Amino acid sequence: MDQNALPDHAMPDWEKRFRAPRVSLPEWAEDAPARSLFVSNATGTFELYAWDRTTGEQRQVTDRPNGTTDGTLSPDGEWIWWFSDTDGDEFGVWMRQPFEGGPDVRAVEGLDPAYPAGLAIGRDGTVVVGRSTDEDGSTIHVLRPGSGAPKPPVEIYRHSESAGVGDLSHDSTLLVIEHTEHGDAMHSALRVVRPDGSTVAELDDSEGGTKELGLTVLGFAPVDGDPRLLIGHQRRGRWEPMIWDPLAGTTTELDLDLPGDVAAEWYPDASALLIAHSHQARDELFRYDLASGERTRIDAPAGSVMGATARPDGTVEFLWSSAAEPPQVRSTTGSTVLDPPGMKAPRSVPVEDAWVEGPGGTVHALVQKPAGEGPFPTVFEVHGGPTHHDSDSFAGQPAAWVDHGFAVVRVNYRGSTGYGRAWTDALKNRVGLIELEDIDAVRAWAVDSGLADPDRLVLAGGSWGGYLTLLGVGTQPEVWALGLAAVPVADYVTAYHDEMEALKSMDRTLLGGTPEEVPERFEASSPLTYVDKVRAPVYISAGVNDPRCPIRQVENYVARLEARGHPHEVYRYDAGHGSLVVEERIKQIRLEIDFALRHLPKTDREGRHPLPDRPAGSPTARPE
Repeated sequence: MDQNALPDHAMPDWEKRFRAPRVSLPEWAEDAPARSLFVSNATGTFELYAWDRTTGEQRQVTDRPNGTTDGTLSPDGEWIWWFSDTDGDEFGVWMRQPFEGGPDVRAVEGLDPAYPAGLAIGRDGTVVVGRSTDEDGSTIHVLRPGSGAPKPPVEIYRHSESAGVGDLSHDSTLLVIEHTEHGDAMHSALRVVRPDGSTVAELDDSEGGTKELGLTVLGFAPVDGDPRLLIGHQRRGRWEPMIWDPLAGTTTELDLDLPGDVAAEWYPDASALLIAHSHQARDELFRYDLASGERTRIDAPAGSVMGATARPDGTVEFLWSSAAEPPQVRSTTGSTVLDPPGMKAPRSVPVEDAWVEGPGGTVHALVQKPAGEGPFPTVFEVHGGPTHHDSDSFAGQPAAWVDHGFAVVRVNYRGSTGYGRAWTDALKNRVGLIELEDIDAVRAWAVDSGLADPDRLVLAGGSWGGYLTLLGVGTQPEVWALGLAAVPVADYVTAYHDEMEALKSMDRTLLGGTPEEVPERFEASSPLTYVDKVRAPVYISAGVNDPRCPIRQVENYVARLEARGHPHEVYRYDAGHGSLVVEERIKQIRLEIDFALRHLPKTDREGRHPLPDRPAGSPTARPE
């Protein structure tokens, strides 16, 4: 049956959460704030939409089979720039379209397709494009305005290590480049240059790669004649904002007296900063007055803020959600900024915090569980990144597992952000293995506490989480009943040789070199090394155009499972590193749940939580 044809009351809640239209936080044009751009899945595929706040008119900008999410507005609001790749392979060119509608045209002639590495558009027409290719490494090109025939962009930067465009100053006289020329892809340095590429100033807290201290660009001051640059630093063991004047050669650290990671952006008049504070998987917002040093809390409910922006009138708009409440675009005026039409996503259950002592310190985990008493069949859903973290935010996948009677545990293992620089950097050299130690500590707590059924433990995740899933079922075969890996690294050596250049730099940083230079580290961290020890049935989904976790290395792992005759299923789909098509996402969740319900024991012990039958609409054919 066509699930889209079902009336709302007949559709299961877990599907409604995926099908319900969503919107991103609208971006607005700096010199035309009534013109906005946002992403929505209203058509069933995530695409870009233009919104004229004056008239209220909304218009779909892009319409591609595999969706579009990378786009921005020119400062005057006249043009929408969007990145065009092929079926999710992330390799392509920038296109642009008039805000009012019209044909798409190549935005910058003379640049071949590449992986994007930043884009900056100036008020005077200056355009700065960052690119990355396997052949050229990282390059940055500047297109300057002028009369007469268009001139080709000029290359002003090239390096074999990863680098990208940070920002362009308000008057287009300065450009900041975020680079890792020192070879540490986890800790960037900054260089401010003029549009001709000549260097103005350098800032490198890593001191040539000898210290594990990074910098990141947050943005130039948004007023003419102000060269100040807002950046993030790690000098006190976590991310905090700092103001750097590259012309005067001065830096001003801001002591905000907040315990977690702190990010910031300018208010439009540059008199204050909008502070985003992330601590223990939840976020809060503040206004920080630069003249007085006064910090004022902005009212927002407990949960996660996935983006915030200060408007010219001083109001703040932010995208908020919690594990129980679906996303909302809110304003400090108290109103809802943008409410998507159609079906609303059902609520889910709130998260509970668990703090577990692990081998490297206290591990924070987020727990959601169904009604009733445990022990429950339990999914350990592992986040990607690895420099990312799970938070108290709305997510359809864990909510779907809870609806089917599973507890869900999400672990912010060493390598996760939000718990200080030392926690994030701890995974280096023992890649994968150190994260699994933390996951195992939380697993033991979940079993001992009576939450999790020790015979029905599922290890699952996507991207880096998929990698940890395959590594975990191989290195900890006695504890996991099932492995569900989406777009994973499965054969680390082959993945390194096939992946996009920026990820090669990251892997060299994590593992201390190339597969040829440190073969023992790649071997110790590769799921392929342990494939013959796997006991649990394994389900793998993979995008055939994925540049991050390429398909060939997945096939190598699957071939080894096949040679053993080990129970497994593989689902290959025509996209890249995940899908932007709602129906495809639902299909993948349905396949994972179906696999779990077929392979996990129902219940054979007094007091255990029974599993339901296979979900409605499950395919009868195997996905291979």
